Order: sequence, then C-alpha cells, then structure tokens
Amino acid sequence: ALRFLCRYLGINLADSMAIGDSSNDASMVEAAGVGAAMGNAHPALKELADGITDTNDRDGVAKAIARFCPELGLAV
Repeated sequence: ALRFLCRYLGINLADSMAIGDSSNDASMVEAAGVGAAMGNAHPALKELADGITDTNDRDGVAKAIARFCPELGLAV
C-alpha cells in the first residue's frame, strides 16, 4: 500500500515515513525511507525500525514526526 501511495502521489519511496506497532507493519516499516516503531510495538518490529518512538497513548506518532522531520519545526 505504501509503494502504491508513493507512486500515485509521485513521491520517492525513500522520502516516505512509516510508523507501525505490529508485526504486520514490518514490510511497510522496512520499505519506507524512515521506519519507526511505536513504543508499544511488537519486539520484532522494533528490531527492524530505524527508531522507536513513544507509545500510542503518549503521542508517539506526533513525536516520531517531530523527531524524523525536524524541518517541520514541530514541538511535541
């Protein structure tokens, strides 16, 4: 799905970011230019990820975006 979306939007896959928490997210996290695992993610996914963010109930997605996209200037 990520590959399709990037092609559809004309975005290079290397310029994408994926954030997941389960083992079924592994191929997406690996394919993305930056792959992040939630703090409460499956341990196997954490091993594959470029970084680990906070948990889903502690703004993990927002923190991952702020960390890996500093040019956006987000404060979390």
